[in-house]
Amino acid sequence: MITFLFWNIGGRDLTERVRRLARTHRVDVLILCECGMAMEKLLSALNSAGGSGYLYSRGLCQRVTIVSRFAPELMTPIKESDYLTVRNMRLPGMQDLLLAAAHMPSKREWSDADQVFGCVSLAEDVLHAERLAGHSRTLLVGDLNMNPFEDGIVSAKGLHGVMTQQIAGRRSRIIKGKKYDFFYNPMWGLFGDRNQRPAGTYYYTKSVPKAYFWNMFDQVMVRPDLLERFPQNELAILDHDGMETLLDASGKPDGRKSSDHLPVKFQLSV
Repeated sequence: MITFLFWNIGGRDLTERVRRLARTHRVDVLILCECGMAMEKLLSALNSAGGSGYLYSRGLCQRVTIVSRFAPELMTPIKESDYLTVRNMRLPGMQDLLLAAAHMPSKREWSDADQVFGCVSLAEDVLHAERLAGHSRTLLVGDLNMNPFEDGIVSAKGLHGVMTQQIAGRRSRIIKGKKYDFFYNPMWGLFGDRNQRPAGTYYYTKSVPKAYFWNMFDQVMVRPDLLERFPQNELAILDHDGMETLLDASGKPDGRKSSDHLPVKFQLSV
């Protein structure tokens, strides 16, 4: 299994918490947004006290930082923009796959219409990367700053993320003569408090009539070609770093001692 961990750390120096998470969950690929830590310090922490082999995988997208146990030449950027980096992962003994990591603008920066347009552009960039790579074994992960039910995520011209493997297994659908590929979005299944875990990855409310309170801005989506290799029971929103909670006394992400986003862990079978 390859273990991935994604976290928007909000520009803070959370070196020790990241180190604990990486060691506790034996993370192979660490994807960070708003990384406010010096790379030398982060690598030193990750490679000490029982950890080893972490390397910085350079890219042009300043909003996303990737550190992994794999040599950088095995994770080559093939498509990048201000908000996205797509890496062609060529790991020994397994088929190539694409890791697309994104950090889209927040709702404070972009309107709903802007976000929809951004998802259309993001989807086009992912498709372009898939054509360059010659396959669609793609994982998309990141802080999309949208919930799974919002237009940019679910619409056919956007990311076309659907809530069941059965639908995603159809691979695509035709609308007015044009084919649109699916992503499977398993984050739908983590909404709410039935699993005794946080009800989302980000908590926000203000005094307006419509408030979701918990949001699922941080997501991982899977193309149909990877469904059989994506164990759903290994997908989790993490609320503990192995030693300390990531939540405040009210059960929300602790933006003072940690980040106002919670990390997402997932795996892929080799």
